[in-house]
Amino acid sequence: MNRNQALEQVRTEKNWDFLVIGGGATGLGVAVDAASRGYRVLLVEQADFAKGTSSRSTKLIHGGVRYLAQGNVGLVREGLRERGFLLQNAPHLVKPLSFVIPVYSWKDAAVLWLGMKMYDLLAGRWRIGQSCWLSKAKVLEMLPGVNSSGLKGGVLYYDGQFDDARLAIHLAHTCVDHGGVVVNYMQAEGFQAGSAGHAHLVSIRDQETNELFEVSARVVINATGVFVDELIQLLTSHTNRRPTVRPSQGVHVVLPASFTGTAQRAMLIPKTADGRVIFLVPWHGRLLAGTTDTPVDAPALEPRPFPEEVDFILQQTAAYLSHHPRREDVLSVFAGLRPLALPSHGGKATKDISRKHHLRVDAPGLITITGGKWTTYRKMAEDTVNLAIRVAGMPQRKCVNQSLRIHGWMQVEDASPDEYGSDRAVIQEIIRQHPETGQRLDPEWPYTIAEVIWAVQAEMARTVEDVLARRFRVLFLDARAAIRMAPRVAEIMRDELHQTKEWEEMQITHFQSLAERYLCPS
Repeated sequence: MNRNQALEQVRTEKNWDFLVIGGGATGLGVAVDAASRGYRVLLVEQADFAKGTSSRSTKLIHGGVRYLAQGNVGLVREGLRERGFLLQNAPHLVKPLSFVIPVYSWKDAAVLWLGMKMYDLLAGRWRIGQSCWLSKAKVLEMLPGVNSSGLKGGVLYYDGQFDDARLAIHLAHTCVDHGGVVVNYMQAEGFQAGSAGHAHLVSIRDQETNELFEVSARVVINATGVFVDELIQLLTSHTNRRPTVRPSQGVHVVLPASFTGTAQRAMLIPKTADGRVIFLVPWHGRLLAGTTDTPVDAPALEPRPFPEEVDFILQQTAAYLSHHPRREDVLSVFAGLRPLALPSHGGKATKDISRKHHLRVDAPGLITITGGKWTTYRKMAEDTVNLAIRVAGMPQRKCVNQSLRIHGWMQVEDASPDEYGSDRAVIQEIIRQHPETGQRLDPEWPYTIAEVIWAVQAEMARTVEDVLARRFRVLFLDARAAIRMAPRVAEIMRDELHQTKEWEEMQITHFQSLAERYLCPS
């Protein structure tokens, strides 16, 4: 994952089987699937990998308890199976997590207990653990911060947790490991369809140098999430075509872990005022609470949380916690846009739109994928590549990603996997050769100078935001801490990227302005 080497390959290698546009979960999954089958793959992303929705999830690999309540059994079964594949193929990035649902009425107790037993049943051989009923005393032991007034007991169940942006980076690495090429900050600008079964010409521009490239591909995959309709209009003449995506904004607030009293277990609020669920998930020593479901009209690369969304999460969680969270307790707040596949009949509330993915051929050799979620990214990729092979008339090659180990794979011996996996040894070697790089960037955080160097040299980090938002997750965990760390990160990156002092100062200014938007809105 060296960007200069990748650009050189784009300059010299003009013909590709797949050109994937979009470097989030969907696009990276497609690129990994196609490259692992032996096809020539180029992936381009207009910003950084997982800059959009794919770094802003609830950090869960799950079947979807809420989808089970909606009766979408097929989607839940598929998600639970895919959860099993990820636990098997990326144990350094995905781990089991226990959830407690506090129960305050006996009627709810029966419904929730039966529902979680069905959840276990649907998981089949991929089941992580056995759900069970908990006494009131056991719930208070597991979640010391829960509201005890009227508490009857609770239900314990299991799902998976991960770091979404880290998985995205490791998928990009996996694509490269199998001969693919990935480039961030590269934007598609034009598409010229070839005749049936022949290559198509695509113009792509380097956002850093403004250099324009023209590449040919047998098939082009539009995996740009909430921007799929904009890309279709840019690349084709479909200016009046009915939209395919309904963006839905989900907001998360980050709180100190003390609000639930544990960093080991998550909590599920089973029903909010709008009929959804809210998760309170321990993540990197903090507590992630969310999410909302607010329809938005226009997609944005950096969506802004609405103050009322923050209030909604704080109000809903307050009813279940002994200590009520307030705005001043919020360490960071972030928003993401779900690329929900718009129902053909329209008029459906976003919270009720299925998370099932949809594929469509928008022009000869141009395939668009919409919908889906992180958990099912592998199945989405398999379906997309299978369709692309048929559309382009390419030779059939079997999908191998059900058992494909994600870059950095290593067996995890305890419940605290290292998100770098086997790459940690390389980072440690950097520190061994240059002991000063073992210094921490900030006394309150574990990240070192060597990890910044690794992010630049081997993970295509190009900006301070790339490092503090996605290679590390400090911006999402504590916006003030990220602002504090930005000058040191900029200084290290300036040297690694051979940039100027002016570049360093501009990076600090830009990042501080961005990070202020992650502070709790007043």
